[in-house]
Amino acid sequence: MRRYWLGLAAASALSACGGGNPFLEDDTTTPDPDPGLQIPEELAGDVTSVSYDPVNETLTISGVELVSGQDTTTYVRNAALDRAGYEAYTFQQDAQKEHATAYVRQSEGGYATVVMTGGQFGTFHGGTSYGRDNSFSAPDVTAPNNGLVSYAGTYVGLLNINGDTGDLIPPSPGADPDILPGQAAEVTGKAYMNADFGGLSVEGGVYDRTITDHTGVTVENLTLYEGTLATDGSFTGDVHVDGGGVGKYGGVFTGTDAAAVAGTLHATGHIEELNNGTVPIEEFGVFVLDSCNGANADPACPAP
Repeated sequence: MRRYWLGLAAASALSACGGGNPFLEDDTTTPDPDPGLQIPEELAGDVTSVSYDPVNETLTISGVELVSGQDTTTYVRNAALDRAGYEAYTFQQDAQKEHATAYVRQSEGGYATVVMTGGQFGTFHGGTSYGRDNSFSAPDVTAPNNGLVSYAGTYVGLLNINGDTGDLIPPSPGADPDILPGQAAEVTGKAYMNADFGGLSVEGGVYDRTITDHTGVTVENLTLYEGTLATDGSFTGDVHVDGGGVGKYGGVFTGTDAAAVAGTLHATGHIEELNNGTVPIEEFGVFVLDSCNGANADPACPAP
């Protein structure tokens, strides 16, 4: 489905749909995705599948049609747009067709992707995907930690407002600006999650958030409200701001002793400064975090 783009009204203020399982290629093999994982429709958005090859630096996404008659598009590595440790990939067929930005990251066999097109003719496409290879085991739920594990790292999201437009193909002289596409703005931040593998629950937050090209905008923190953790390591929950629900999050734990977590979120109407009363601000985002018990523990983790 198409969603609405925050266009001229938002720009002035700044100046004053079901998914399947993704597919990953690692350095030497192509592991099968976990067949039991299903991504909630609100998180998948328009994305139906993902193929990521980190060695050859290609990202292929199905469901977001960028070339007429082609449901699947291979994106080009774009290191200039890397944000918060996530690899950027982009695609634009020509100056007068939609531009798309995607971010991807993997750790311990887990991976997550977010994609969004820049607005054109008042609408956009977007969505997320996450998954893992078949390697997962839950941590010990006995003493001393009783199955309680924390995860920390960074976050990147895409918004339905224009970024700096610097990655767009320059249009021909005289092209009418009313028909030209936009480039989705990025929001970066930090993420933290607590998982209770004994009580089968998760909770966390996304904080220290900044819109890369609009640093003067106040961006609310997101609460990953207590969600349900299944025995297979998958989870879902609600996203809150100031106690009110604004969307959903979900993901999977991956690796031995749940060494990492890969997840995504979707939030709407959650950045008050950008809500114009007609079209709400909308965000798809991604977080891939390492365990605070492992060798790759983030500085935000508690001291051992």
